[in-house]
Amino acid sequence: MLRVRCLRGGSRGAEAAHLIGALVGRALSGRLSRASRSSSSSAAAQLPLSAHEQVPEPTAEECPVCAHNEWDPLEEVIVGRAENACVPPFTVEVKANTYEKYWPFYQQYGGQTFPKEHVQKAVAEIEEMCNILQHEGVTVRRPEPVDWSLEYRTPDFSSTGMYAAMPRDILMVVGNEIIEAPMAWRARFFEYRAYRPLIKEYFRRGARWTTAPKPTMADQLYDQDYPIRTVEDRHKLAAQGKFVTTEFEPCFDAADFIRAGTDIFVQRSQVTNYMGIEWMRRHLSPTYKIHIISFKDPNPMHIDATFNIIGPGLVLSNPDRPCRQIEMFKKAGWTVVTPPTPLIPDNHPLWMSSKWLSMNVLMLDEKRVMVDANESTIQKMFESLGIKTVKVSIRHANSLGGGFHCWTTDVRRRGTLQSYFL
Repeated sequence: MLRVRCLRGGSRGAEAAHLIGALVGRALSGRLSRASRSSSSSAAAQLPLSAHEQVPEPTAEECPVCAHNEWDPLEEVIVGRAENACVPPFTVEVKANTYEKYWPFYQQYGGQTFPKEHVQKAVAEIEEMCNILQHEGVTVRRPEPVDWSLEYRTPDFSSTGMYAAMPRDILMVVGNEIIEAPMAWRARFFEYRAYRPLIKEYFRRGARWTTAPKPTMADQLYDQDYPIRTVEDRHKLAAQGKFVTTEFEPCFDAADFIRAGTDIFVQRSQVTNYMGIEWMRRHLSPTYKIHIISFKDPNPMHIDATFNIIGPGLVLSNPDRPCRQIEMFKKAGWTVVTPPTPLIPDNHPLWMSSKWLSMNVLMLDEKRVMVDANESTIQKMFESLGIKTVKVSIRHANSLGGGFHCWTTDVRRRGTLQSYFL
């Protein structure tokens, strides 16, 4: 039987301390203001913000950002944009994360926009997805449109951009904190700029905002001689713990982490290194525990099409990429569900992902799931679990590298911090 432990006051440790600190800060601020009413205007001029710009300290109920897991009732979400999406240059880290049959595509179109007609269809699909989310009672927010074709240069590399299609890759909400991930692809170095207006708004309304150490993305971060030839090579390398990213500096994509209350699960992948995982462990302890899990996966990148937690003690586990630690979950009383084989046809382009985007679903709450309208077999699987399916077709959007979970970051879910993994 699954054991659940509710933590009083919501998020214990870090968030409780934050709230107590806020109350103490207010009291101290009041005393100081009374003591300094006669102070000079020159001292006031040294304040970093004017009176109308002061950032408020919210109560837990007022904070616009709060999510503890992947299944509590969804109230607000960021949905990405396909507009202006560009093919990333064919660098070593891109090669390691893509399938060989698409390498000629990257070699030909790297630095250019994705096929225009395909992107237009993806844009229309995501707009419809947003409309359906709003119909389901969810507030939808979007990143800013950006011209990703512009070339940029740092002291260590030059590149063009990619897109702001997958907010799950760059933003992770833990409690009332937004964490910006230090992603590993050079083409995504400035992706955060599309989200900054939203993040600043949430911050001004009381959310906590953390940017993980920005990687230099110097050559030392990548194994320039990473030996990629066949899928068998990839299996061997992954089994040996060898990846295209080194331990030169911390890097991670937020989509390699998945939340279950006080327990957060992560994989070491082509874009997430152990330094990045350790940074998250130190940053989130002691309230949260980070568990490293691994899979029989020749191309590990993002956990949510391999291991997707859809409810308290309920997880979808990809049969093609079995979890090496699955007994750990069974012993904790979890139910492990094997999703059916995807139905997406072989001739549909998936430039950055596999067909298993069928299991990359978005839970609207414990009893509602957003699922691909074309994937009838997984719809039946959810219905057998007593979960209502909200069907949307995003096949052309899938081609850009993500399913519903990838295309979103949940900003606010109604619930409390609990332990599901005792």
